[in-house]
Amino acid sequence: MKRIVLIIFLFGLVCIGIFNNKGVKDERGVKDMEKRGVFVSYIDISKYIKNSDVSVSKMNIVKMLDNICNLGFNMVILQVVSFSDAIYKSNIYPWSSIISSSEGVYPGYDVLDYFLNKAHERGISVYVWVNPYRVRNTNNIDSISSSNPAYKYIGSDTLYVSRGIYYNPARSEVEDLIVDGVEELISNYKVDGVLFDDYFYPDGDISIKEYEEYLEKNKNISFSEYKLMIINKMVERVHKVCREHNILFGISPDGNIDNNYNSVFADVITWMQSDKYVDFIIPQIYYGFYNESKPFLRVINEWNDLIKNDDIDMYVALAFYKVGLVDTFAKGGKFEWEVNDNIIMKEILVSRNLKHYKGFVLFRYGYLFDEKLYSITTLMEIENMKKFIK
Repeated sequence: MKRIVLIIFLFGLVCIGIFNNKGVKDERGVKDMEKRGVFVSYIDISKYIKNSDVSVSKMNIVKMLDNICNLGFNMVILQVVSFSDAIYKSNIYPWSSIISSSEGVYPGYDVLDYFLNKAHERGISVYVWVNPYRVRNTNNIDSISSSNPAYKYIGSDTLYVSRGIYYNPARSEVEDLIVDGVEELISNYKVDGVLFDDYFYPDGDISIKEYEEYLEKNKNISFSEYKLMIINKMVERVHKVCREHNILFGISPDGNIDNNYNSVFADVITWMQSDKYVDFIIPQIYYGFYNESKPFLRVINEWNDLIKNDDIDMYVALAFYKVGLVDTFAKGGKFEWEVNDNIIMKEILVSRNLKHYKGFVLFRYGYLFDEKLYSITTLMEIENMKKFIK
């Protein structure tokens, strides 16, 4: 009984907009300007776009974009560099096996170019999603083709192999590769923005050798501080290149602020106090209202309060993939997504009252539009959400 009363009370607070202690935004104005996005990951691309028949592949892109548009969305975050490869014509990265028969093989057409044209015809903006350091999800070195820039670094300190294959962020050649890759991409394609996800340091042991060499000639800083510095330097360079091309650049970090500092070494506090690093931030706030350690309301306000540069916009990444499922890590709140069908709707309404909020992004396409992935509450969750976005 207490739980029911609390749900009603929370929703009432959302409706009258008092979660934001800095004032309440005009609901109509926020809604009109709101970015409503969906992540299209390499998993979605492989499942819904990849096809040996080019005409079928193109038809699938059109269907995908029509689905997104008809739901009232106006932004796609499309993963274009997943494993040191590309779904577009590049002189740096090989064609991705995500869209072709094998890495380096031309898929029959430029997937990104076609996707951009069809999206823009529908008024959908496209932010290209780049994974800067990941080369493979597994330790299989043999899967790296000779056309992949990682190939020449096999067996060197530039590649790190442990629970996957990654570029070593502390190597200057890696930083140059990332910056050059972004510059090539935004020079050749009319994208609306560039996004990096939260894969920075996948393992805390990477860059120990480079750190020790740094200490020989520079001030004494901790290993953690060193890794934060390395990532900041790369992010600053990428942002500078994007700014020179009038392209927005942002990052989608872990919603747990502590994890950014203790696990992947993403200096989110510094980024959001400055104009040198990001134009927007998309924190992955993949929590429900009853998550014991990270309740949504507390976390969303923490992120909003971190932004000290008012020119930085916040889009909130929401966990549509959890709809209808048990969320084990939420502990006492683990059944919240299973028994409710309006969580996404309420999270959008709450977020609209925040000072820096400019929109939301759902993870990911397949969970919204593939009936094989639907849970018992998916359709109602979608219907409840549509009431407030269309």
